[in-house]
Amino acid sequence: MVSADVAFAPSVDRTAVLQRRVRLLVGAVIVYNVLEAATAIAAGALASSTALVGFGLDSIVEVTSALAITWQYAHHTPSDREQRALHIVAYSFFALAAYVTVDAVLSLTGGREADHSSLGIGLAALSLVIMPIASVVERRLGEELGSASVVADSKQLLLCSYLSAVLLVGLVLNSTLGWSWADPIAGLVIAGLAVREGRTALRGDVCCAPPSAILSESSDSCCS
Repeated sequence: MVSADVAFAPSVDRTAVLQRRVRLLVGAVIVYNVLEAATAIAAGALASSTALVGFGLDSIVEVTSALAITWQYAHHTPSDREQRALHIVAYSFFALAAYVTVDAVLSLTGGREADHSSLGIGLAALSLVIMPIASVVERRLGEELGSASVVADSKQLLLCSYLSAVLLVGLVLNSTLGWSWADPIAGLVIAGLAVREGRTALRGDVCCAPPSAILSESSDSCCS
């Protein structure tokens, strides 16, 4: 009788296809985030917006996380680099949380106010469309591969989606109502989520079950 693990595990050819898709997706994410970082930092400097500059620096953190996955899947046996890549992704969450927290506190205590930025609003809206899609695709690839690091990196993209929403709401509220405090408050919530996801990734508890378990009905609680 064939075991469930053997029956549901991806074949060698399927695994190669999935790994190639991970490399392509992560490469595309790196290119987008580099462009996003440059645009956000430039727009933030022009508008004196700490939120926009912070968003750009977040993109650099995401590039670091994506490069860890690229490094992992450049190896002929990606599983050999799984734990090290997972740790890099985890620490990138902590770095992001630290920056967002410091920036939010400085914004609240310093009373800094940013000018209107149409470019920033457009960038946040674009990322709010792109990042959730990229996160879902990468998560599914990671789940089928049984790769905790890929699933963890997909959560980094999902966190970017939250940050995009926070940035968009903050910029719009600041531009229309003058509520400069809205963005840093929401940023502190995002920082808390980043710490939680970083701790989860560091433990390896990010739906890192083998493909057979992931494809079973019991996977809902792990990958929800």
